[in-house]
Amino acid sequence: MGMYLDQVPAEIQSHLRQITKTSGLPDTEDSVELIAQGWLEKKELFEKQVGEMQMEDVELLERQEERGCLAMTYSGSLLNIGPLVGEARKVEYAAIGLRQDVPAAAGKEGSQLSRDLVVGAAAEFSVGPIQSSSPVFKIAAANPELSPAAQEKQITQATRILTKEFVEVNKDLEIG
Repeated sequence: MGMYLDQVPAEIQSHLRQITKTSGLPDTEDSVELIAQGWLEKKELFEKQVGEMQMEDVELLERQEERGCLAMTYSGSLLNIGPLVGEARKVEYAAIGLRQDVPAAAGKEGSQLSRDLVVGAAAEFSVGPIQSSSPVFKIAAANPELSPAAQEKQITQATRILTKEFVEVNKDLEIG
């Protein structure tokens, strides 16, 4: 294995190898290393941003929990899951990756989680912009003291900043 891939959690390494096959990059160890390097940069950016916004790192967001969250998947995609308003949430999915087998972005008002959001498991929606995601790596929950509108704003702002930064990371990923 390589310098970057060795730093990626074991459960994510095989996922990154699969992404390499659908990335458009050559299916080589150099490409896997490049994607691992990008993933590590995205992880660091995600952790920094949610820390700055004082979001709570959680392992679980219950399906009926009122607060919203921002999640990063094993593949480095972002899920912006708004607060529960009535029975529904606003959900936005941003692939922001080199993958060519998933939509770049999708959103849907009135979305519903079909089960609890749990680190290590796919996010699944009974109504949503996607049916399911890659397994979730990190969940950053909004501050429960914020109003639903303020939570939505916080999560959306973090998503916009991270989307822009993740795109820049991808631009820097070139086989040298």
